[in-house]
Amino acid sequence: SMLVLDADALNLLGSNDALAALARQRRAPLVLTPHPGEAARLLNQAPEAIHNDRLAAVIALARDFNAHVVLKGCGSLIARPDGAWFINRSGNPGMSAAGMGDVLTGLLAGLLAQGWPIEQAILGAVHLHGAAADMLQAKGIGPVGMGAAELPDAARSLFNQWIAQKLRP
Repeated sequence: SMLVLDADALNLLGSNDALAALARQRRAPLVLTPHPGEAARLLNQAPEAIHNDRLAAVIALARDFNAHVVLKGCGSLIARPDGAWFINRSGNPGMSAAGMGDVLTGLLAGLLAQGWPIEQAILGAVHLHGAAADMLQAKGIGPVGMGAAELPDAARSLFNQWIAQKLRP
């Protein structure tokens, strides 16, 4: 079954070789959603190395763990286990607030639970996450002072707008 790991689960992987080995051996799909600090721990590198070459880091993580990886940050990067990668252009600096990654993980888990294919779920969740923050910023809610608690309602509204546009004849 699918496994999505974020936050302290990633810290456990980075500090426990036995758990990391189990994660690497999984046959079922694995999704990791680190920020640069978590990525540094997983790769046993200095955080500066991750910031200096985010693309190399996300690809290395994806290949090392045979996982889909979302390296969160300005222009979040997504990599597949085969090393193919994507960049997300939605989002803004207001997303650096505490809890924003939890919202992303929730969006991703929700799409996966609805049966979306893994790659579409990841790309969709990451883009929706950033686009919802952009929508809030356009309304004057951020980037300064934007909170994670404001994002789920914005994401739901935007997602429903997208569905309505798709269903129009």
